Amino acid sequence: MGSRGFLIRSAGVCAAVLSIAAIGQCPAQSSAVPELPRWEFVTIAPGEFQMGCSPDDRECGEDEKPAHRVRITKGFELGKYEVTQAQWEAMMGSNPSEVKGADLPVEQVSWNDIQDFLRRVNGRDDHYRYRLPHEAEWEYAARAGTSGPYYGELDAIAWYGRNSANQAHPVGGKQPNAWGLYDMIGNAWEWCQDWYESDAYRAFAKDPAVDPHGPASGEYRVLRGGSWYQYLWFLRVSSRFRERPGGRFRHTGFRCLRERS
Repeated sequence: MGSRGFLIRSAGVCAAVLSIAAIGQCPAQSSAVPELPRWEFVTIAPGEFQMGCSPDDRECGEDEKPAHRVRITKGFELGKYEVTQAQWEAMMGSNPSEVKGADLPVEQVSWNDIQDFLRRVNGRDDHYRYRLPHEAEWEYAARAGTSGPYYGELDAIAWYGRNSANQAHPVGGKQPNAWGLYDMIGNAWEWCQDWYESDAYRAFAKDPAVDPHGPASGEYRVLRGGSWYQYLWFLRVSSRFRERPGGRFRHTGFRCLRERS
């Protein structure tokens, strides 16, 4: 895997958790539509935050600078948990993960593989559109109103190199952030929608950047959040990573964002 980092102040976030486990209730759905266990989302309201290198964080990479104000103008819902192996298998009919476990985050899935998963989820037509979060949306949700390098005490909120016993753990096993999202740091790296560019923040360093979506093209896609394999540097909320969209790794997964269609 490859490289390195966005801050936060919310205009108000509703952490009401919505469950859509009963996805087959719409009359237009058939009994063939698979149920996705633990398919729960947290509502994130619009707001404004500072993205990038946290104040007094001396570990920041150059790609986390400059810190800049970002305005998120549209609310969205983000997966309460990372997508699990049970959810992937229910939708795709197979499980690519190296270490198997229904409630473990699915891994060994590339950015490209995830697009197929999302097409199938969106094909259910449940009145939502599903996608990966943009990098700004991810950090806004992960920080949950905090401004430091971590949104809590690491051992309490994250599975990472010092406490994971060198393996992933079932989603939701640590404390959530203030908005009710689990494993935003640690357990599995999370693919984002955006192309990676080391100086992307310089293009958005106006006050504020409004709903930034990153570069229009590139060679790598962004990864966020660190994993069970990583140590402190990678666990910082602003830390950025990159991989080619076809790459598959045993510590890399994702979570879904959804919007009303």
